[in-house]
Amino acid sequence: MQSFIPPKRTLMGPGPSDISPQVLQALSRPTIGHLDPLFIKMMDEVKELLKYAFQTKNEFTIAVSAPGSAGMETCFVNLVEAGEKVLVCRNGVFGERMRQNVERCGGIAIVIDDKWGEPVSLNKVEEALQQHSDIKIVAFVHAETSTGVLSDAKGISEIARKYGCLTIVDAVTSLGGVQLLVDEWQLDAVYSGSQKCLSCTPGLSPVTFSEKAIEKMQSRTQVVQSWFLDQSLVLSYWSGEGKRSYHHTAPVNSLYALHESLLMLKNEGIENAWKRHAVYHQELKQGLEELGIKFIVDEEYRLPQLNAVYIPEGVNDAEVRNRLLEEYNLEIGAGLGSLAGKAWRIGLMGYAAKKENVALCLKALSDVL
Repeated sequence: MQSFIPPKRTLMGPGPSDISPQVLQALSRPTIGHLDPLFIKMMDEVKELLKYAFQTKNEFTIAVSAPGSAGMETCFVNLVEAGEKVLVCRNGVFGERMRQNVERCGGIAIVIDDKWGEPVSLNKVEEALQQHSDIKIVAFVHAETSTGVLSDAKGISEIARKYGCLTIVDAVTSLGGVQLLVDEWQLDAVYSGSQKCLSCTPGLSPVTFSEKAIEKMQSRTQVVQSWFLDQSLVLSYWSGEGKRSYHHTAPVNSLYALHESLLMLKNEGIENAWKRHAVYHQELKQGLEELGIKFIVDEEYRLPQLNAVYIPEGVNDAEVRNRLLEEYNLEIGAGLGSLAGKAWRIGLMGYAAKKENVALCLKALSDVL
């Protein structure tokens, strides 16, 4: 065996995204202890930078030491108790994962379905809450990675509050790529991933909890079934004056990388980042349409950073993706679930959302097709 040296790929799939040289350099900095005062100071900066990314003042804003799926579980296991009803809005793969999380917590999932490629219906949300007055939480995916559709987080949150419900929001693909205003929209528990529009190494999950969400966690009558994800234990690790209690060995170098990627986002400006994703999406859209490739999602609800398109008739899905990888070192994503073999998912996330990547993708697709 020899050292593993990966090729230099251009990552334009559903994640992970391309990582900038600055973030890769941050990964290689000397490892220090996770309770070192200097590391603790950096963790405090990560919290502040995450607040900026989420557009929130929530004090409980941290990075879970595990990927976005663990961020999802963190929200559900801490907020859902056995026997509680949770409204799950399902319009793709990740809405279904929410349902499974509710039931694994012993909760009762009340599910509303929308067609894949369509946003969550506000009317269906309100009708379900009218029919089930004992629902405690509304869970939905802001940016559905399996279909490339954006749902109205502000509108869903308004309806949830009207009926006295908390919200759990999947922002794995939306954070840093499209407008996400946690405080203004009054979202309660929001989770994301480091490897999408933040363009950081995979393996960390930013989460933020409102004061109402913390109150619900603190009023639990049942112990959280996951020791590692129990935020009443983790909170004392991420908080405190000058020193922290020990909970787990933090992924030190990965947090260096997250700090660097969030710093780059702050220096660019969050609104500029949203605009950049939109601009290069329009360039990609024009080129794809010139190739006769059609989008799955209506333009009004389309994610600029995750472009789900139909595979042209008679084209072999796997063959095209393999040739793009082998001949152009370019990765695009396959369809999931009911869209498997029928769709491609082309990412323009974070550092990958730039002109040269759009040009490469269009040229490579044109040649291979």
